[in-house]
Amino acid sequence: MSVAEYFELLFTDYTLRTITLGTAVLGAICGMLGSFAVLRKQSLLGDAISHAALPGIALAFLITGAKDTNILLLGALVSGLVGTFWIRGMTSKTHLKSDTALGLILSLFFGFGMLLLTFIQKQPNANQAGLDKYLFGQAATLVEEDVRLMLIVTGISLSILLLFWKEFKILLFDEDYTKTLGFNTRFIDILITFFIVLAIVLGLQTVGVVLMSAMLLAPAAAARQWTNSLGVMIVLASIFGAFSGVFGTAISASQNNLSTGPVIVLVAAVFVVFSFIFSPGRGLLFREIRFRKNRRDLKLKKTLQFMYGIVKDHENISHPHAIRILNNFQGFTKKSLQRLEDKEWITLTGQQWAMTERGFEEAKNLYSQQRKDD
Repeated sequence: MSVAEYFELLFTDYTLRTITLGTAVLGAICGMLGSFAVLRKQSLLGDAISHAALPGIALAFLITGAKDTNILLLGALVSGLVGTFWIRGMTSKTHLKSDTALGLILSLFFGFGMLLLTFIQKQPNANQAGLDKYLFGQAATLVEEDVRLMLIVTGISLSILLLFWKEFKILLFDEDYTKTLGFNTRFIDILITFFIVLAIVLGLQTVGVVLMSAMLLAPAAAARQWTNSLGVMIVLASIFGAFSGVFGTAISASQNNLSTGPVIVLVAAVFVVFSFIFSPGRGLLFREIRFRKNRRDLKLKKTLQFMYGIVKDHENISHPHAIRILNNFQGFTKKSLQRLEDKEWITLTGQQWAMTERGFEEAKNLYSQQRKDD
């Protein structure tokens, strides 16, 4: 099945529609909440939480003996929250830095989760089959109930975001100022962290423990390249995340033996690479263009200053000078003269140049500014 055929069947095939809608909603909520993780410099938090959720899934299965998705995700949520508060406790009550605490929790919880999965695999229980799908995700198992749950969580998250928009925004950029305004920064911080954990837990079934942090961070990282506005960034990150889910699912469905989760992450990575290169404000391409333009302008101004040094001692600034004089100026090119003429700073007549009034004033200002800087 080609990608075009996939989109033709999208509105008629129940399975394709459910999976696509689920991955799109997941991408949107991850992009929205991931923006806060990126701006708060907590990028590794998503990786730590997703790995910390694994033992919760295993323990939920061992306690209930049933592979019910809601119960397993509830166990993942509890485990993820425990890991998060352990990280906060380690950074606030010890001398450990946040990266050390994140690394410890990630390795400790993930190791414990793998130990439990190994133990479960040896149990004579048929329901254990497929429990390890939470490691790498399996979007094909999404059903309408899962999508409905994602939509509910997205709606609640959006409502909370709009309700506490001012508090979130102030806390994000100036925590001390937020405290002086009388806001409960601890409550706001816990609220943001809770919804980030919730988004990660919802994505475990689709993308898996290993790749979930990329799903949380990639759309936000791509959106950050296009804007300095928090609101615009959140909208763009949600759009990038949703499109990553849709196109990743389409590509996965069009080819045999392609896992949906990794493809979605790769599509999100394409958005990141594209943004890093082509975004007007921070993109590498436009940065190189601006660099070349600035270097060209600097070269023109140096040429103009050199001319000014020749002309300033003459009563008549239009006095022609043989162009061979300029050959002593290092970096001189005929293109530079042509650009100077285009700016109406000099006039060229054959092999001779003359400075205009406009060019003389511009060079005089440059000369004066340089002397002030020196």
